Amino acid sequence: MTTPDYTLQLTAEPGHIDELGHVNNAVWVQWIQAVATGHWYAAAPEQYRDAFVWVVIRHEIDYLRPALVGDIVTGRTWVADAPKGARFDRFMEFTGADGKLLVRAKTTWAMLDKATGRPQRITTEIVAPFLSAA
Repeated sequence: MTTPDYTLQLTAEPGHIDELGHVNNAVWVQWIQAVATGHWYAAAPEQYRDAFVWVVIRHEIDYLRPALVGDIVTGRTWVADAPKGARFDRFMEFTGADGKLLVRAKTTWAMLDKATGRPQRITTEIVAPFLSAA
């Protein structure tokens, strides 16, 4: 099943809150990981999930509004452009229950061959489920 974008709901738990009373920046990074890997497992065929693993090589994160304990946050991710070799950029938006943007991110991921641990070129077949047909 083709899934050009993917969403995941997350809840801000007491353990996610920092001394300022809002979700800690490190938790947002964990949520980026959860949404990205959720997208991979939802869209990639089993043979690719078994053969490859992803690693982050860069995060660019804009923290726009805080999330507080008990808030339900929706994370949405998509891949806008074709990969470059073993890398591609993934975009993220996290919105609150009111639909307002809380956090936006662009992350660069590299695909590794699980057996060798070496970077693996991302083929058209591998990325197809993540790109819209448009």
